[in-house]
Order: sequence, then C-alpha cells, then structure tokens
Amino acid sequence: MEQLPIRIYTLSTCSHCKATKRFLGECGLQFDFTDVDLLEGEERALILEEVRRFNPNCSFPTIVIGDKVIVGHKEDEIKAALGL
Repeated sequence: MEQLPIRIYTLSTCSHCKATKRFLGECGLQFDFTDVDLLEGEERALILEEVRRFNPNCSFPTIVIGDKVIVGHKEDEIKAALGL
C-alpha cells in the first residue's frame, strides 16, 4: 500500500514538533517538514499563510496527512490517519 503524503509545519525549538518528527521517523515514514521559525521575509509569510489555511490558530506542529489535518503531537491520530 502506498503511503499518504505527510507534510508537517514545525518550529525548530518546539519539543512537540521534535517528538512528532522522531515518531514519524521511528515508524519508518517519509515526510516533508518546514521549520517555520527558520524562514525569513516573503518565504516565511507565504508558509504562515499556508499553515493558516490548514490551522487558523497557526499552532505547531500542524500535520497534513493526505486531506486530514492534525494539530499537535497526537500519535494515535497520526496512526489512524495513516491506517497503522
């Protein structure tokens, strides 16, 4: 079975964000992430706009799995979204 695309928006200093990346890695999952706090200028503004489309509160981590959005480090919800 093909893995759903996983995209996470994180902060480089956030313990919940680090835990989410670690969890996905331990599950052997491929994912793309952006540490939003490391971006500057126009790039940062565009990414924050993107995050707000998924999560109006713009909190982190914001995880997008296929068409499902999970806000926060919620391993059970991540597993469920991926059918694990």
